[in-house]
Amino acid sequence: MKNQAISIILLGFLFIPTCTQTKKEIDKYEGKVWQSPQGGTLLYRFRAPEKVEREKKYPLLFFLHGAGGRGNDNKGQLQDAAAVGAFVKQGVFSKHSSYVFAGQVFEGERWVDVDWNTLEHKMPPISNHMRMAFEALDAFVADKKNQIDRDRIYVMGLSMGGYGTWDAIQRRPEFFAAAVPICGGGDTNMGKVLAKMPIWSWHGDKDEVIQVSRSREMDAAIKQAGGFPKYTEVKGRGHDIWTDVWNSKALWDWLYSQSR
Repeated sequence: MKNQAISIILLGFLFIPTCTQTKKEIDKYEGKVWQSPQGGTLLYRFRAPEKVEREKKYPLLFFLHGAGGRGNDNKGQLQDAAAVGAFVKQGVFSKHSSYVFAGQVFEGERWVDVDWNTLEHKMPPISNHMRMAFEALDAFVADKKNQIDRDRIYVMGLSMGGYGTWDAIQRRPEFFAAAVPICGGGDTNMGKVLAKMPIWSWHGDKDEVIQVSRSREMDAAIKQAGGFPKYTEVKGRGHDIWTDVWNSKALWDWLYSQSR
């Protein structure tokens, strides 16, 4: 019991700096509230590149969190799956000089109104949170002081946000320069719509939350429509496939090399 108590205390000390570091990173993002003209509220945060020069344009990453990031604190969307640390690790703000824009879905809501257990779905009417996220994103991009390069707007999301990523590019195939759907699923009938878009999807073959067939079938549908998507399926990996994405320098370099 004594050794167990000591271990718990030591783990506590190890955990405190991690939480502190996460808070410091989240505090570097500016928190905003979007009031939709159509009704509803979206909480979101954004962070600018480390250096912003006048007359220069910068890429933007539209990030869609998973179910674990839902809430109303305007922080969970970045804490979810340790995304906030991954962005720093891969030089999103330094090496790639990018903005990150991340909205937060309220508890009980979703980016896409579909059952995550289903093996297929047709694209439903746009969800309230996706609609408001598009509104807020459009306003952010249109604001000249942000200096966004409209030809280099990317979308990435995991799990619930993986569904959201497929949904976003199916609705706006001409808006995004590239997409990274992580353990999600989309409407396979939309393969032709996505055939020209650079897409790199990821899934673990042991995922018990969202079936790996969802990513496999989206990849196959796009290829059948004449597209050339990239797909990485990690053997032995469960639902936490995002850890492989966070650690893949090749993925991040590929993403930021894409232009519309």
